[in-house]
This record gives sequence, structure tokens and C-alpha cells, in this order.
Amino acid sequence: MTILIKNPNFLILDEPTNDLDIVTLSVLEDFLTAFQGCVLIVTHDRYFMDKMVDHLFVFEGEGVVRDFPGNYTEYRDKKDLEDKIGSVAPAPTPVKVIEEVKASSNTNSDKRKASFKEKFEFEQLEKDIAKLEEEKSRLTELLSSGNAPANEIAEYSQQIGKVIAELDEKGLRWLELSELI
Repeated sequence: MTILIKNPNFLILDEPTNDLDIVTLSVLEDFLTAFQGCVLIVTHDRYFMDKMVDHLFVFEGEGVVRDFPGNYTEYRDKKDLEDKIGSVAPAPTPVKVIEEVKASSNTNSDKRKASFKEKFEFEQLEKDIAKLEEEKSRLTELLSSGNAPANEIAEYSQQIGKVIAELDEKGLRWLELSELI
């Protein structure tokens, strides 16, 4: 708790849902959803993973770690599809994929410059992100005030979820463009 009081921007949680009752689990989920920083979770709780994560590092054995953007159900669906396709044609090994990525990044060592349109988009993204951050703060305040009726709380929760998703999307695009500019 002393770490949380200091308002960290990074949390590492190992099996955080073990031995929690439903009420405490709900409080944990609410806290992590509203958390402004990065959270690294190690868990076997599939439901919790689906609800909380948007990126996975899957340890497949023999030193192979798969980087997967998405939740656990999406990963399982993709893995099942790969297994079906893999029975028809062998899939490339992760080592080959990594080597191919390294080779393609070496050939693209000449950094391309941002176009006028990309520079304009970059500037617009900065403005959009600032507005979304303000909206997120406003919704967070409304949710934490404790004065709103239940139906409004549900509406605020949906709105903040959309705002966070849009912030993530625009933040990723901003990072892509910032590498060019």
C-alpha cells in the first residue's frame, strides 16, 4: 500500500486475484482500469486477463516468448487458427520470424522523412490527445465523486472506456509518427 500511496506509474502484479472475494476483485478491476500507468500482470485467471489486458507476452517454452497485441481469448482464437493452418502447412519458427524482422529493419536503415500530411496529422494528434486526456479526467472525477445515480455511472463507465481506447489508438499512432519527425 505504501507504494500505491506514492502514485507509481508502473505496477507488477503476480497472481493478484488469488484468494479475493468478488467485491475485492471488483475494486481491484476498477482500480486497474483507472490506473494511468503500465501494469504487468502474471496470472492464470483467464476471465481477469480478458477483462484487464490488451497485450500479452506468452511463454511458449524452450526460450520462446510470443508478443501478442490483444487479450487471452483473442490469442487462443489466433493460436487455434494457426494450429489448423499449421496442420496443412508448417508455420515459420519464431526464430525465423525474428531474423526476418531484423533483416527487414536493416534494409530500412535509411530513415524516411515524414510527409506534410503526416506532420499535420502529428500536430492534430497532439491536440486530440490533450482533449481526450481532459475528457478522461472529467469522467474519472464524475465516477469517483460518488454523487451520480447508477444509470449515469454506467454511462460514464462506457464513455471512459471509449475514451481510453481512443487514447490508446491515437497514442500508438503518435508514437509511430514521432519516429518519423
